[in-house]
Amino acid sequence: MRADLDHLPTKQQRELERVRTTLLTEFDAAIKSGGGGTQSWRRDGRVLKIILFGSYARSDWVDEPDNGYLSDFDLLVIVSHEKLTDIADYWYVAEDKILRDPSVGRTVNIIVHTMAEVNQALTRGEYFWTDILRDGVVLYQLPGNPFAQPKPMTATEAVKVAQGHLASWLAKVDGALDLAKYALQRGNKNDAAFLLHQATERSYACFLLTHTFYFPRSHNIKFLRSIAEDTDKRLTAAWPREQRADRRRFELLKRAYVEARYSEQYDVNNDDLAHLLKSATLLRELVAAASEERVAKLSQDANAGA
Repeated sequence: MRADLDHLPTKQQRELERVRTTLLTEFDAAIKSGGGGTQSWRRDGRVLKIILFGSYARSDWVDEPDNGYLSDFDLLVIVSHEKLTDIADYWYVAEDKILRDPSVGRTVNIIVHTMAEVNQALTRGEYFWTDILRDGVVLYQLPGNPFAQPKPMTATEAVKVAQGHLASWLAKVDGALDLAKYALQRGNKNDAAFLLHQATERSYACFLLTHTFYFPRSHNIKFLRSIAEDTDKRLTAAWPREQRADRRRFELLKRAYVEARYSEQYDVNNDDLAHLLKSATLLRELVAAASEERVAKLSQDANAGA
């Protein structure tokens, strides 16, 4: 795993330096708030590693802000205790400051795990983690805390796991779409928006689990979209970015997870819902095709090795 950013333009290097500093500073502040706590896991809590993964690590990022296509920074933060992975308690302030920082010109997504979680996933041969180990760039690390030696999943095992994820999650996507259509027929617009969010989230879960065997702990469909499209650019067809109206509708769908259920100010009209249903349905078809293609390739590999 490399530890330099020489492959990135100076602007992105400076942005990542800023992001790294903010993450470490705000984590330290969260640890010390309230006197640092009496529990040793909190008092001695540490960030062990910060790793850049995804398109900016591999050098295939997209930088077309005028068209609405701009790759995100994807970061893995590894901490010393499982309780420190709690986003609300230890990472919300950092994420919010980064979001509002004018010197950071793109969205930053973080996933937070312990060293034990990462190493267990590596020994299971989960592709998401082995890809990070292969392509990732270390932005920060404390001495020690080595990664486990990856234990590649056999082709036969991979087929079985991928088939299970595909069958399970595609059924969940279809269930959410059916319920969304029923809510639309009943005139329950907010329920329809929430269910379309769920269909979208489940589509990304289906895709990511089938392809990488990992799904982040997030309901943020913008983040999930970024990771999924980073794996397969064909998924971008579901959510056009060129027109402001299309970008607004996706943000409306993103907000639906909370606001469609709890906010009286959430307002979605029938035209928006019709467009969102069309996009969510297209995403489902794209995910199904890509995932079936993935399973077929894994099956081919398994047969070739038999």
